[in-house]
This record gives sequence, structure tokens and C-alpha cells, in this order.
Amino acid sequence: MRFVSFTHKGKPGWGRLEGDRVIDLGAFASDLKSAIAADLLSTEATGPVLQRQAIELLPVIPNPGKILCVGHNYEEHRLETGRERTDHPSIFVRFADSLVGADAPILRPIVSSDLDYEAELAVVIGKGGRHIPAATAMTHVAGYACFNDASLRDWQWHTRQFIPGKNFPATGAFGPALVTPDEIDDLDAVLVESYLNGARMQSATLAHMVFPIAQIIAYVSAFTPLSPGDVIATGTPGGVGAKRNPPVWMVPGDEIEVRISGIGSLVNRIVAEA
Repeated sequence: MRFVSFTHKGKPGWGRLEGDRVIDLGAFASDLKSAIAADLLSTEATGPVLQRQAIELLPVIPNPGKILCVGHNYEEHRLETGRERTDHPSIFVRFADSLVGADAPILRPIVSSDLDYEAELAVVIGKGGRHIPAATAMTHVAGYACFNDASLRDWQWHTRQFIPGKNFPATGAFGPALVTPDEIDDLDAVLVESYLNGARMQSATLAHMVFPIAQIIAYVSAFTPLSPGDVIATGTPGGVGAKRNPPVWMVPGDEIEVRISGIGSLVNRIVAEA
């Protein structure tokens, strides 16, 4: 099943996506994060039917308690950045107010023009916990979504800390829908790609991740408790704009698409910050 967060006539809601319509399930929980916590995603609940074109998509989870991101988690990307191999995943954080939904603009800020794309698979936590074993970690997953960890590289590289370049307003695109794990037959075969103005820039399967999802969940939950609705962005393949010669930066008017097989397509346009 697929679930979305949205606004309709100015009111936020959530529901089940079925083709070109959305079943409004707001009567059962206040938002998608609450529905996940109450274990409501497995039920065939019904509600008012909304047409897809009548709603505005929000980030899949508009209000996550945590957004944890994994750096250099594809071998090709590790090599293009010159990073050494590590025994543990590199973790940084995003703030919830940096998120935007599908079809919403990504903002290039006035203080930088080094805006880069990063196609990623986002994992949304269903069942929370601490010290989650890797052997059972996948049972804690509520679903998956597309994520674009758009980054201001100069701000990312001011120091060794990534956080400034990863948290400008309206740079973390997240959507369009949460896809439950039963929709994915072979997770390793899932293909993560980005397309800038129709040209393919990145492409790799999840099998090429250095640290698989279960290992990431186990590692993260060792130092912080995970809660329903928390988000883990699992890293980006090689081919980022910063490592091309010459570098390729996204500029106002560009269209960037994150395409993940079995999950969906996340499209955003780049606009300049006023």
C-alpha cells in the first residue's frame, strides 16, 4: 500500500493513495506519523475519496522526530569523494523544517550557488526501539520513500561537519508516498536514480550500499532510540554534481527527479530564494 500526507483546501491530512485518488483517513489518526505509531497502515480503512489533483502533497512525514542521514554509503560515491573505508556508517542529521514535498520547489539560497542533488532511499521507522539487532531490524520498517538530500556544497565543506550544507530551508525533498515493505519483492534490486532536466546523473541498486539498511538501523538505535515516523536517508550513489568536471550545480528553472524502482518518482523544480 501507499500512503501520503497532504493538504486539501488548506487543511492537512493523510490517506491511502490508490491510482489517481486518495482515500482520506484523517478520521482514524491526526497524521501519518500517528497512524504508524498506532499500527493502522495494515488495515483497509475507508473514508472520503479525494482526487489526486485536488490535493497538495506534503513531505511523507511532515513532522518526524528525527531525520538521520548516512554519508558515503555507496562504494562509487565513496571513491569519487576520496573517503577512506570506515567500520561504521557516517551519520549526520537534517531538521524537519528543511523538508518539502513532491512537486514543491527546492530553494537555492541567496548565500550559495553550489546546490547539488542526492538521490536517496528514505526508510521510515514503524516500530521504535533501542539496541535493535540487525537480524530483526527490518521488522521495524514502516515503509520507504524517495528522498533528495539537496546539498549546498560550499556550506557543507566550511568545516568537517556536514550539517550547515544539509539544512537550508526547502532543500530536503521527501515523497511522493510511503510504500509499505510488502510492495518490494527484492530490496537489493531496487534501483536508485536521479535525472537532471531529463539527463540521468546517478544510478545504482541498493545492493551497492556499503552499509545495508538493517545494519544502519542497528547502529543508529545503539546511540539513540528510534520512534515511529523517524526517517533514515540511506545515502546517495556516485555521480553527484560536485564531483563532475566541471561541477554541475542545479540552477533556478532546473527540474530534478529522484526515481526509485518500485517506490516512485519525486520531482521538484529549482527556484531562487527571494
